[in-house]
Amino acid sequence: MKRPAIVSDTVLRVSTVIMASGVLLFGLKVAQDIFAPLTLAIVTGVIFAPLADRLERLGLPRGLVAMGLIIGIFFAIGALAYLVEPYITTLIDRLPSIKYEIRKLFIEYQGLIQGFDEMNKEVEAALGSGGEQKEAADIPGLTDAMFLAPQILAQMLIFLGGLFFFLLTRNEIYRYISAKIGTGMDTPKLLERFCDAEAMVSKYFAAISVVNAGLGIAVGTALMLLGLPGAVVWGIAAMLLNFVLYLGPAALAAGLLLAGVVNYDGLMTFAPMAIYLCCNMTEAQFVTPALIGRHVQINPFLIFVSLIFWLWFWGPLGGIVAIPVTLILLRLFDILGDTSVSAKPIFGQA
Repeated sequence: MKRPAIVSDTVLRVSTVIMASGVLLFGLKVAQDIFAPLTLAIVTGVIFAPLADRLERLGLPRGLVAMGLIIGIFFAIGALAYLVEPYITTLIDRLPSIKYEIRKLFIEYQGLIQGFDEMNKEVEAALGSGGEQKEAADIPGLTDAMFLAPQILAQMLIFLGGLFFFLLTRNEIYRYISAKIGTGMDTPKLLERFCDAEAMVSKYFAAISVVNAGLGIAVGTALMLLGLPGAVVWGIAAMLLNFVLYLGPAALAAGLLLAGVVNYDGLMTFAPMAIYLCCNMTEAQFVTPALIGRHVQINPFLIFVSLIFWLWFWGPLGGIVAIPVTLILLRLFDILGDTSVSAKPIFGQA
């Protein structure tokens, strides 16, 4: 007689969880201008949390540590921008010749493409072949930039404020959530899970940052020896885009193929892309598994689905937070079952 009541209670709980999750996702999607930079701030805070703890052990006030880390991040971004700026300026100056080369490539292969006339018109419109088209295209772009500036500034302020206050109060946040979710003996276990998730994500990103920096140096050096203009920029792009798994390397390979078309002829056209793919495959097949795979092994399909979902959900910011959010959730959800069983198919064995 009790089974129908138990079944109905289970169905009610599952339905409630599904409905609550749907409402939560809808709210996060609608208010993405607020929650996306806020989530990025939390992820950044989790990554830099061990460094903040070390600085606090030296006797520095927590507020000073949080502010110092934010200033340090800004100096790092500024130094990177200063390093890249000359190459970006050169690239902008070369845009007319790049457009000419692309248009020339389409003209050479127009006999192989059906319906090329319509495609050619669209390409010419996109590339701005006519002065009037270019003038008309520049005005909306400038207007769009003016309208987007306040939005970008607001998101930056949300990110900075979220990062500062998260670093300042993250221990209290963990304790509060653990006390609200857990009951009795579960509270210390939940708090331990939060600390474990924080440590795992921080170690993962420290290791992957070293790997990506090595990849960027290797790609930049190889392209410099090849004589490709802007090799330093391509190396930095290889480092940064490698944080966005699958899609980042694919985008960079396409860009290097275009760079080869613009700068070389014959088989040399494929040389920049081939160099990058060789470096990327070496990193993916040997370096990353050796340094990271023994400690964090996630199903590649799960990574891909998570990346696609967050890119669709929040765009570029979603692609940045996809992997750390997935790692945190997987680590926290080990609370729901036996960790020795649930962790094996996802994280593998150390």
